[in-house]
Amino acid sequence: MLVWERPEPPNRPAPAPLSRERIVRAAIQLADAEGLDAVSLRRVAAALDVRPMRLYGYIASKEELLDLMVDAAHAEIRPSGDGWREVLRSLAEATRRAVHEHEWLADLLGGRPQLGPGALASGESVVAALGEVDVDDVMPVVSAVNAYVIGAVRREIAERRAERASGMDERRWQASLGPYLERAFATGRFPALATVVRDAAHLDADQTFRIGLDLLLDGIGARLAR
Repeated sequence: MLVWERPEPPNRPAPAPLSRERIVRAAIQLADAEGLDAVSLRRVAAALDVRPMRLYGYIASKEELLDLMVDAAHAEIRPSGDGWREVLRSLAEATRRAVHEHEWLADLLGGRPQLGPGALASGESVVAALGEVDVDDVMPVVSAVNAYVIGAVRREIAERRAERASGMDERRWQASLGPYLERAFATGRFPALATVVRDAAHLDADQTFRIGLDLLLDGIGARLAR
């Protein structure tokens, strides 16, 4: 039986009360503070002041715990708006906010769909707003937006982690590579790249995300209009 449907153990007197919700909350706090590698059943049990074996009455494995953590994050993603474009934009921006709040989520998004109650509720609100879209186009449209968001936020989180590891923010990193790029462009072998690097507007992460999302939604709109 899937963890979403499996009953929790009955309440019983104990020094420390326990529930799946408390377990998941403790695991998320650990992951937020120390990263996903810090999450183990032993560490979560210690944070809750219980023995690790007590957790097995509520979850069968670390994999189930990770599924519950992701679903709890999905519960924070509440798309809203009128019409497909507003709702898809809301989905993208809410997912991005959730990943920025829970950096570890970037490592767990993608792959097979999340089917916990939080993810299903979020998906229902999105699909319901796409009622005007042909049923055969619904999942490709939603998948395209999710793929864009996952790719964008993984790049942003990778940049954040690189900054922590190197001690250099993006501007300082770019400045350190400046002389090398100038030498490479001076060869004349990369004229298109040289033009973009020298002449194009240098956008921050928020601007880059929103412009890319606009381009994607424009393309979806053109497809639906046909």
